[in-house]
Amino acid sequence: MGEEQTNRWRGLAINAVAILLVSFVLYTCATGPFEGIINRAVFVGILIPLGVLMYPLWRGTRLRPLGIAVDASMALGSLASCAYVIVNYEEIMLGFPTAQTIDLVMTVCLVVTILEISRRAIGLIFPVLVVAMLVYALLGEHLPGRLGHRGFDIYFVTETLFLGDLGIWGMLTGVAATVIAAFTVFGAVLLNTGGGQTFIDIAMRTGGRAPGGGAKIATIASGLFGMVSGSAVANVATTGNFTIPLMKRLKYPPAMAGGTEAIASTGGQLAPPIMGAAAFIMAEIIGVDYARIIVAAALPAFLFYLGVFMTIHVLAIEGNLGSVPDEEVPGWKEILRWERVLPIGTALTALFYGILSGSSITTAAFYGILGALITFPLSRIRGRSDLFASLKDLNKAVSESASGLLIIGILLAGAQIMVSAINMTGLGVTLSTLIIDVGGENMFLITLIVAVVCMIMGMGIPTTAAYVLVAAVLAPAMIKIGIAPLVSHMFVFYYATLSVVTPPVCIAVFVAAGIAGARWGDVAKYALRLGAVTYIIPFLFILYPGMLAQGGWPEFTQALFSGVVFVVAFASLFGGMRTFGSRIADVLAWLVVAGLAVMPGLLSTTIAVGMTGGLFLIRKRFRGVPRTTVSS
Repeated sequence: MGEEQTNRWRGLAINAVAILLVSFVLYTCATGPFEGIINRAVFVGILIPLGVLMYPLWRGTRLRPLGIAVDASMALGSLASCAYVIVNYEEIMLGFPTAQTIDLVMTVCLVVTILEISRRAIGLIFPVLVVAMLVYALLGEHLPGRLGHRGFDIYFVTETLFLGDLGIWGMLTGVAATVIAAFTVFGAVLLNTGGGQTFIDIAMRTGGRAPGGGAKIATIASGLFGMVSGSAVANVATTGNFTIPLMKRLKYPPAMAGGTEAIASTGGQLAPPIMGAAAFIMAEIIGVDYARIIVAAALPAFLFYLGVFMTIHVLAIEGNLGSVPDEEVPGWKEILRWERVLPIGTALTALFYGILSGSSITTAAFYGILGALITFPLSRIRGRSDLFASLKDLNKAVSESASGLLIIGILLAGAQIMVSAINMTGLGVTLSTLIIDVGGENMFLITLIVAVVCMIMGMGIPTTAAYVLVAAVLAPAMIKIGIAPLVSHMFVFYYATLSVVTPPVCIAVFVAAGIAGARWGDVAKYALRLGAVTYIIPFLFILYPGMLAQGGWPEFTQALFSGVVFVVAFASLFGGMRTFGSRIADVLAWLVVAGLAVMPGLLSTTIAVGMTGGLFLIRKRFRGVPRTTVSS
């Protein structure tokens, strides 16, 4: 069989398994999930064949025949392990069985397969972390000092990981198989039934003709995509292939084009409703409603994009960055044609109807998916060619859903193994105690240590896994010193997310640099400059409870005004706004405004607002006056 024919059969097999996976998700959304670990075992059991098909071992090399044997062995062994759990569900959940040799073999097979697929799909760092935690669980009793623990034999580890719902079949895998799966399918369907192009057109219409229009298009489009897709790297790869060439054509520096796309795409993971799947996981860990998480995340996400947008605007004004020509900007009449808007409007209306009517979040997502699937063909099909085009778009939605579910599902199954080992050994409590010992009673120092460690621990691994890791290890340290659980988890989530644009291991920057054709270090500089305020925003969660919608309207209002003024000050500072004509005077003025904005109290906020207005008035007067010092 030739390579071309082999690839064709492989493509058909991937498509078949993808359809099976999406059908399983839709069925469980509509009727409710199966019993606990049965639902999770079926989900993982479909993901594993999909994984070995999408990421075949040694593809295109002479070792491929051996790779086929390895892939087949992993798939069959893992399927047998999942089937064993399904068949013996009652005994596992009610009988608390003791691990036997056969259980050990199946656990090893399943763990190795999950980690190998994650290595192929997302890289080596994450599976190495999981393996390190397993080794620590097995051998940590030999470590000296606080890091040592009482020790666990391999059969106890097997019972924890495989024969119960605290290991592979735990909460993270459960969330991946239900809520996250539902919204992954919902997002793919929404984007492929007209939402994708509509988002780009809206971005072009609202920001394209303004100063720095190309960068503003990237910011708006990436924000809209990211709110649905929830993946920074996928966001860069999707919208970046349109926005980065557009910015370069408008004579933006390639590094700026890449940096703008990288930071704007990162913000998608901070913006409701998906938040890189963290919203659902955070809700489960803290034990609050999903709606509480997205309400809390709304103002910080707004401030993030305000900061990026404002910094771009200042850079555009000061650097004369071009806007998109009028003839390339679509009109509202074109954007809001009924056949384009109908599937999107129906999907969102059905989703919110399900939520407001009291249905489960997965059922609400199913209503949204169903609404789009019904109205999309009705709005497009006029003949046979339209029918085939619509089916092709829907098949693409299935393909993208399956691809996203594979990454998220395998990632969270692996993360669940890691979290189980952390909980088993008490490592989270140990590290929390060490951080508190180092920080003493200084809350600022403790939170600063946590922020730095979050970014280090998150480097090189996807945001969802990074959040799970820091939530298990570092959030307890903040909770222990009296910071509310929601604030603690949102704090560590922000810094784990920022790891994708923070050197030296900044995945989103690497992807953007490849598209832009620029050095990744230069792209990272622009990303950090545009997103500088985001490194401070999490500390505002602690200063202003209203920032996360905690407290009443007075607290929220003060947090809003303080946050907006602080963001404007930082954007003016890092954008290089010329106010007095002297760089030193400009920097000092905006630093004073930023300092007043973060000081608790109505008086300081009022003064900061007044100073901001005054500085903008002064800027108008001095605009065009040459600087007396070296420009930034």
